[in-house]
Amino acid sequence: MNEPIPVFKSWVPDWIIGLGLLLVVLPGLVLFALSLSNAGAAAGYYGISPNDVQYSLILFYSSMASFVVLEDRFFKNIAVKEYLLIDIGLLMGTCYMCYTVHSFILLLVFRYIQGMLTCGTISITLTLMYNRLHRERSKEIGYSVVYGVLLIIIPFSTLATAGIIDNFNFNVIYKCALYAYLPGAVIMFFIMNNVRLARKFPLFQLDWPSFLIYSLGLSLIGYVLIYGQQYEWLDDIRISISILFILLLLAIFIIRQLNAKRPYIYLAVFKEPKFTFGAVLLFVFYICRGSFGITMSYLGGVLGMDPIHIGYLLIFNIAGIIFSVFFSSRLLLLKRSIRLIFISGFTLLLLFHVYMCVIFSTQVDSADLIIPLILQGLGAGMLMVPIILFLVSSSPQKYGNTGSAVGIFTRFIGFCSSIALINYFQLYSQSSHYNRFQDQLSSLNPNALQNLETYKSTLTNHGMLPEQTAKVATGLLNKSITVQTQLRFSIDYYHMISWLLAGVILLIAIFPSMNRTTTNTHSNQPAPIVY
Repeated sequence: MNEPIPVFKSWVPDWIIGLGLLLVVLPGLVLFALSLSNAGAAAGYYGISPNDVQYSLILFYSSMASFVVLEDRFFKNIAVKEYLLIDIGLLMGTCYMCYTVHSFILLLVFRYIQGMLTCGTISITLTLMYNRLHRERSKEIGYSVVYGVLLIIIPFSTLATAGIIDNFNFNVIYKCALYAYLPGAVIMFFIMNNVRLARKFPLFQLDWPSFLIYSLGLSLIGYVLIYGQQYEWLDDIRISISILFILLLLAIFIIRQLNAKRPYIYLAVFKEPKFTFGAVLLFVFYICRGSFGITMSYLGGVLGMDPIHIGYLLIFNIAGIIFSVFFSSRLLLLKRSIRLIFISGFTLLLLFHVYMCVIFSTQVDSADLIIPLILQGLGAGMLMVPIILFLVSSSPQKYGNTGSAVGIFTRFIGFCSSIALINYFQLYSQSSHYNRFQDQLSSLNPNALQNLETYKSTLTNHGMLPEQTAKVATGLLNKSITVQTQLRFSIDYYHMISWLLAGVILLIAIFPSMNRTTTNTHSNQPAPIVY
């Protein structure tokens, strides 16, 4: 048996290596989650719309998803230590540029570059982590730790950045990220040997055309799904042209892959029924996971919680994720039924959505939110690792890392589709409920008149002049209607997701031969980029 390559100096204890790897990878994960956890602050600082903030994240995501295949060639060309430090240095440079620029277009450019560099940094650090897990049990647990960290990064980012956003401008977060890279870079500089993990592979015949076609296609798909509702879909020339370009790029990409000697992505993998079924499960999981954003909006928009208190509540969600990730890894180690694991995870998510439908109201105690937040964490943690491993294990080894690349693509499409679905149903559901509430007001509904008189009486008792109370009371009543329409939309959307989850549970129960799939993490290693 060959001796392992000494990547780290012999005198370095394992806990320092683990700390160094965590300090290197964590800022990159937080950079990804910034646009989700602080969308309002970002929009206010740059003077852009929430959709623009979401698209800056989509570009970050699309560059990672498209570069993950090409990144392997760069990794094989440069020594490990040199590769890691170059990546960190360039990332610090992009953080500085994001801190200084005020132009949204320049921000998009640097966010795209940041996505490529983050892909490289996470890939190398997680590869080093996997290489240190020699025993089979340790390797299974190692995957669970990695995917668990990636799963909790959004609530963790909300908790970690809430205090900064509350006291400083949004761009200060990029400055904090810049300095956050320094400790990990210094540790890795002193403890790593400058060795290679594989034979040097020259950087020639890189498939740049496939990368550019793929990346541009993902960026346009994200553009259509994010801005489609805002621009009224095909009624706008920008959306129509984007869809035409997507179809053209898709046709070119498929023809190129079918005729290439070494395809960027092996499309034949979709002939495997279990692989396709795993991709469907992953897509549905990200649709359901995206609905958690409605709960976040409810906490801030309806209950009026500030980011710091929302972050404190999310600790329960993080706890649920951590527990269920390790529990699901234990079930995988014991070779329990993968069908049972999937059904349990989706059932927990179903319970979360049904529970939230019951408690959605304008007055909810924080204690009442603990159980649903834990349920959501338990469901997400129960599903993340098993679905990823099921998908990758269902991909034949001869297709290399195509399984992982398709998994990343599926997560990207699921993430974008979730945003598009929420935007679509939010517009039409809220409009429908708002018009109905307005009809009730125009019909002189006694409850509405009673509420209006209550507002007037309260304002008068607080010293407001009688001639002002009517206008302010009407404004308060309209605000109350807006809140009620948001609550009705939230309930409607969660009802829809609940039916989707019930259908998926039934599909898993009847899907043939699922239990004959084994999660082989040794021959097929999942790609580390698993947001």
